Amino acid sequence: MRKTLNTAKTRINRAFLLAATSAAILSGTVLAPLSAAHAADKTTIKVGIISGEDEDVWREVVKQAAAKGLTVKPVIFNDYNQPNEALQNGEVDANAFQHQPFLDNQIKVNHYNIVRVGDTAVWPIGLYSKKVKSADELKEGAVIGVPNDPSNEARGLILLQQSGVIKLKPGAGIFATTADITENPRHVTIKELDSGIIGRSVPDLDAAIVNTDWALKSGLTPADRIAQEPVKGNPYNNFIAVKTENVNAPWVKTLVSSYQNDAVKQEFDKVYKGTGVTAW
Repeated sequence: MRKTLNTAKTRINRAFLLAATSAAILSGTVLAPLSAAHAADKTTIKVGIISGEDEDVWREVVKQAAAKGLTVKPVIFNDYNQPNEALQNGEVDANAFQHQPFLDNQIKVNHYNIVRVGDTAVWPIGLYSKKVKSADELKEGAVIGVPNDPSNEARGLILLQQSGVIKLKPGAGIFATTADITENPRHVTIKELDSGIIGRSVPDLDAAIVNTDWALKSGLTPADRIAQEPVKGNPYNNFIAVKTENVNAPWVKTLVSSYQNDAVKQEFDKVYKGTGVTAW
């Protein structure tokens, strides 16, 4: 009888052991994705931005994010090519410096897995000159600088067309290059220059297409601007970008809302003095 009871107890103990083991395995299966999701919910992130005035704007973004429980650490870059490479390589978690045509070209060339998650602002690109007061005054053979990256070069060429300096092939649009120039009645020379130095080169040129942020860094003022692209319907809104795999991470929504608010808009308007426009 005792042997029978011991055997029964052994069977019961084995049953409990199997049940406990199965529960542990099931628990591990259930917890694994939860752990992965938790890892995506960061409380500290790095954001790549361009040096200069935007640093002041992002100091306010940092304050807004901190109030929401997110620590944002800006990482400063000095040219447009570094922030996307850093994002792709995981050196930063997000960046905020570019418009969609620029990102599209970077993805095409470098196969980045980067997506737009929240608009920030637009800086209408301008035609600047120290020698003339309007595009109509540009003389025969004038030398005009344009940014040498594909998206901003196209943007500049479109502005030159809108200003009556050149004409582009129909449909060239945001992919226009100098090869798409079909009419050049004043025989102007288009000189391609790096975006970071083109603003400082304005005194040596008859005119130049300069991004607004680089214009400010170069000491150019609205008085030097002889033409500007329209703000309404502008396809060159800047935005915050992240890697595709992080698009639904909780910190992304927090980061975007930390930028898109009245406090940041007030600081933005103060810093950029009307040369840029918030775009959310």
